[in-house]
Amino acid sequence: MAQIRRRRHHRSAHVLALLAATVPVAGMAQQEATLPTVTVKEAADVPYKVDRSANTKITAPLVDTPKTIQIIRKETLQEQGAVTLMEALRNTPGITMQMGENGNTSAGDTFQLRGFSLQQSTFVDGIRDLGPVTRDTFNLEQVEIVKGAAGAETGRGAATGYLNLISKQAHLGDESSASATLGTASRKRATLDLNRQLSETSAFRLNAMAQDSGVDGRDVVENTGGGLGLSYVNGLGTPTRLHLYSQHIRQNNTPDGGIPSIGYEGYFRQPAAATANAAEVTQAQANAMNAGAKVNRSNYYGSPDDREKVDADMFTAKIEHDLGQGTVVRNITRVGKTHMDRTLTGTGNVVAVTATDPSSWTVSRSRQNVDQENTIFANQTSMNTSFSAGGMQHSLAAGVELMHEKQVSYGHTATGTTDPANLYNPNPSDAMATFGPRNGAETGGTTNTIGLYVFDTAKLNDQWSLNGGLRLDRYKLKTDNVTVAGVRTNLEDSRSLVSWSVGSVYKPAENGSVYASYATSATPPGGNNFQLSATANNQANAALDPQETKTIELGTKWELLNKRLNVAAAIFRSDNDKQTTYDAISNTTQQFGKTRVQGIELSAVGQITNFWQITAGLAKTSTKQLDQRSLNTTTGVVTATDGVRWSPDLTATVWTSYQLDKLTLGVGARYTSEQKRVVTAGTNLATQNVPNIPSFWVADMMAAYQINDNVTVRLNVYNLFDKEYLSVLNNGGSRISLGAPRSAAVTADFKF
Repeated sequence: MAQIRRRRHHRSAHVLALLAATVPVAGMAQQEATLPTVTVKEAADVPYKVDRSANTKITAPLVDTPKTIQIIRKETLQEQGAVTLMEALRNTPGITMQMGENGNTSAGDTFQLRGFSLQQSTFVDGIRDLGPVTRDTFNLEQVEIVKGAAGAETGRGAATGYLNLISKQAHLGDESSASATLGTASRKRATLDLNRQLSETSAFRLNAMAQDSGVDGRDVVENTGGGLGLSYVNGLGTPTRLHLYSQHIRQNNTPDGGIPSIGYEGYFRQPAAATANAAEVTQAQANAMNAGAKVNRSNYYGSPDDREKVDADMFTAKIEHDLGQGTVVRNITRVGKTHMDRTLTGTGNVVAVTATDPSSWTVSRSRQNVDQENTIFANQTSMNTSFSAGGMQHSLAAGVELMHEKQVSYGHTATGTTDPANLYNPNPSDAMATFGPRNGAETGGTTNTIGLYVFDTAKLNDQWSLNGGLRLDRYKLKTDNVTVAGVRTNLEDSRSLVSWSVGSVYKPAENGSVYASYATSATPPGGNNFQLSATANNQANAALDPQETKTIELGTKWELLNKRLNVAAAIFRSDNDKQTTYDAISNTTQQFGKTRVQGIELSAVGQITNFWQITAGLAKTSTKQLDQRSLNTTTGVVTATDGVRWSPDLTATVWTSYQLDKLTLGVGARYTSEQKRVVTAGTNLATQNVPNIPSFWVADMMAAYQINDNVTVRLNVYNLFDKEYLSVLNNGGSRISLGAPRSAAVTADFKF
């Protein structure tokens, strides 16, 4: 891994400045000599700041791109000690973490941006990445977060943005680095990064990671595994370059089913008489539980047999050729496969067996099994070129994408029953259901896509430019489900999707821009989970139209302090339309429901001085649902939904570090306002169990000392003030996960 570098004043620059200062004195003796002005500038070293996206579809520098884009470089990830993608994104305003449905937590990375999930909008080097994987940062050069409707860039989905993970690639020159980390909760981790120049035009790079760690504040839960990234490049410095690279992940974790929410703010239990859906508890039992104490945050309610095994492999070949005069053509082929084998225990409702004796209280448990395979085959052919036409200078990107994606989940028969656990003293040896071999049931689907796209930045003059993109997709989804009895159900959907974007940029100065943009995206039925439905009012029914998202954004971007610091501000509105809703007039399901997200984002990334770095952001948003109604066909009750779960009104983050010779000190804080669980209009929240996640803020710090040119030691302390906060909550409100308590890790970085 790259080390935290020590920036020194350049003595040669000072000498030149002194020599320049003496020249006028010598010139005064001759009176007639006129000497040119000498300006000495120190080269800026800006580890946080990025000037251009690695995505070839973004055809202008970031300061001149009319959309909100945040890029997190590997140096920032290293300073913060972020080893997973979810840890990296917790310092990104507008992104929140999720749990799962009432049974158990979701697998892999689960987060949402501006009210919509990003699980199907995550890309690696511009190609969609599938599979419930907890992604690691060991093989990442940077993480790019693009916000707003982005169908023109990604195809289906991307209603409010997408993630693009940029892999580390081989390069000329020899570099070797390694790191070793020890921390609380028996945390052990090691990484290796070797780059070797094989010839004048070829190089090989190896990135490796191994870890065996517990989880702070949790018993039994573990994250164990390793990763390998390989990259070979031939033709560096020549017109034709061949890139061959792969990534291989193996994880063998003990997953976390969370803890019951009893005792936490908003916990509420109704007696059976109040609702037919409540478990059979008396008023006395309900009163006792509502006054009940919290469980020990380290309690583990699962089984020794709980597991999460992930095998993920990805192979990529890329050929690039320079045609001259700024024209590059490339072809990328990728094959990837991910398999998850997961058994997890989740908690449910608490029962005060004897109201006056908390030692007798129990909590129900459920068992979940996931046996899922995701495969992908992709081929992209593209061209980037620059030319003059129509009195304008153009930067154009165009290409064709072929994509085959497949997901299959295999069924397993559960045997036995899962007993409730003692609420305050769970026993992992309790009897629990087990899962046998595959029983023949399968739930799966395939998606085939042919996409054509073109992007252009047309520079009208030094002040004005236009930016636009258009994508056409021919999309086909096939659902293929098989029951245990062998009954097969096939459903198909085939359609064309059109997404586009347009923006205008005005530069009042060379280092700044003001812009306005409009962008769209389309999400077809079943496009997020490979599953179509035959139910008439289901959003995944192939007879329905795709959901359409439209985003309008106004913003400004500036490069300040000799272009060391990027600052940006934007206001936006996104409408996701054509969601299914109940129409009381026609007594049918129609597609006029929508989700609206609007707000403002502010950001600053770069250096304030040569030794003072900062990355900061704030997102103030309003997220709500419009015309969203559902009919209970049994009771005839119509329910209106006006909110969006897990969408805080305000998120803010800041991370800053300062270098004092060999010592670097860093501190950061992040704030998340209240996140709603109950979003039904007119609901009395006092009768709901944990109706929201309360607001919270967390502070972290870092101190690094450079022992010599080759060795740096870094201490990271997380949740500096040991604040207890609710991190994620399940949809039913009965199960939570807490943010990690105060924890620490010491890392030694080596260069050799």
